Amino acid sequence: METGRVLISEEQIAERLREMGEEITRDYEGRSLLMVGILRGAFMVMADLARRVRLPVEFDFMAVASYGAATKTSGVVRILKDLDEEIAGRHVLLVEDIVDSGLTLDYLLKTLRLRRPASMELASLLVKKDMQRVPVEVRYTGFTIGPEFVVGYGLDFDQVYRNLPYIGVLDQHSL
Repeated sequence: METGRVLISEEQIAERLREMGEEITRDYEGRSLLMVGILRGAFMVMADLARRVRLPVEFDFMAVASYGAATKTSGVVRILKDLDEEIAGRHVLLVEDIVDSGLTLDYLLKTLRLRRPASMELASLLVKKDMQRVPVEVRYTGFTIGPEFVVGYGLDFDQVYRNLPYIGVLDQHSL
């Protein structure tokens, strides 16, 4: 399954997630942590990141849809699957695959903060440089990338390529 070119290798991803896991372990030492994955893209990131966090961790998931063109978001968000767990008074780490415009995450963070967690931070494998239309603070960033359209490691194009073990730039012929 060709994507074009490899941007971030499987080995680079594994090493960076190990480093992020160590940082999260230090930051949350002595506290209970609830990791919340944003489906579908974050499932691979969250699974591998969680294995590198050396603390008791609970998991929950949300699914959201943002309306707009296939490769762009409008920021109009609909929650398709809400949390199963209450987050009031809990330390929550939202896990994302990529921060692009920031519109969807801004809405989601504001909505979740209304539920009064003890703390809420964001971890994202990828952050697109200079693409945020709304500033979103990412506490734990894997890699900062340019504006190219990427797939793999949970990221998709038309629901395919999520299973690639690396981050690739999609070849124009595939679009």
